[in-house]
Amino acid sequence: MTEQDNPDAQPPAPEVQRFGPPPEQPAGPAPAPPWSRVTTHSGGAAEGRRLGTTSVVTIALVTAIISGSLSAAAVANLLRPTSGGSITEPTGSTVSQVHIDESSAVITAVARVMPAVVVIQSSSTSGANGIGSGVIFDSHGWILTNKHVVNGADSITVQLSDSRIFNGRVYGIDTLTDLAIVKIDATGLPAAPIGSSEELQLGQLAIAIGNPLGTFENTVTTGVVSGLGRQIRAGDAVGSSSEQLNNLIQTDAAINPGNSGGPLINSAGQVIGINTAVNQDAQGIGFAIPISVARPIMQLALAGKPIARPWIGVYYTPVDVQLKKDRGLSVDHGALIDQAANGSPGVFPGSPAAAAGLMDGDVIVAVDDQPVDSDHDLGTRILPHVPGDVVALSVVRGGRTMEIRVTLGTLPANR
Repeated sequence: MTEQDNPDAQPPAPEVQRFGPPPEQPAGPAPAPPWSRVTTHSGGAAEGRRLGTTSVVTIALVTAIISGSLSAAAVANLLRPTSGGSITEPTGSTVSQVHIDESSAVITAVARVMPAVVVIQSSSTSGANGIGSGVIFDSHGWILTNKHVVNGADSITVQLSDSRIFNGRVYGIDTLTDLAIVKIDATGLPAAPIGSSEELQLGQLAIAIGNPLGTFENTVTTGVVSGLGRQIRAGDAVGSSSEQLNNLIQTDAAINPGNSGGPLINSAGQVIGINTAVNQDAQGIGFAIPISVARPIMQLALAGKPIARPWIGVYYTPVDVQLKKDRGLSVDHGALIDQAANGSPGVFPGSPAAAAGLMDGDVIVAVDDQPVDSDHDLGTRILPHVPGDVVALSVVRGGRTMEIRVTLGTLPANR
């Protein structure tokens, strides 16, 4: 059955957008994305441009635009969230005691992380200035933030929670997600405890810290983990850039322009995500990148290595029971290598996948004997590796299972 025959069929996941440059696209203006950044002009109120009749999701970055733009398209990320903070259960036997316990948990958690939250101001010669947030993850001046907060900036200043101000530099831009790492020359800084986003549970307490509107520093908002594995498409307010952000943490903790790059934490005071986007047309719909997605680039930075992501080079569609039925597959899980929405082949020419002999129609069911399924997609299984690693893929082709070894490449920048 073709996609036209089955209107409910999902398009193939654009792994190539995450692990390599997209196929050639015809020249012309970029389509207006259904999600949009909000900008704040100097001296004005935040404003967002509704694109068509669809909902607008706003990248939570305050920008003062004279000319030019600091927005940059983030590379798609279909990685499942992989982290999980513990849930502090209230011990009181009465409603009032429960409220006291919940408040105490929030107060204690915030006290652990707040000293590590920073304000990041960026500027460029084009006249575009921006304000966002960040979180110190190592005491020697290493800061995690959003790519769109600092990408394209000519100068960066970082203000600590104790009001000290440092010049910052972008150590690296992630080619996989809307993440970046900033370095300042300082030691003995307060660092936030880094948790895990694996096995997060719906309803779990979530706390956002940041600098909304670039004015209200050290703002705390609370909510819950509202959803996991969310996929949105985001761009700037004028539709000049577009990005796909996939498998995000959804929360109803208030996230506003200026919160970009700030931490989402659990009740134990551990960072479980990096706040990145909000829905402008709704209340209580915000998104964060799981911290386990950020962990590999944080480790590379601390080791003094360039930020690089592994690359296979395929488009794929996650396999489930319905896809098995529709496509006549012999398995009900895995990643079906399938052509892109624009008709490009599923295996990107010149990619590691092409060199290894992978073909359209192959189903990758395991990576190094670890299953590829609804909880662990292909990107999740590849993420812990670095370029140059050799992985063993279990591939089903024509009903027969075989092993294909692939030497991972380096994900090129997608601009």
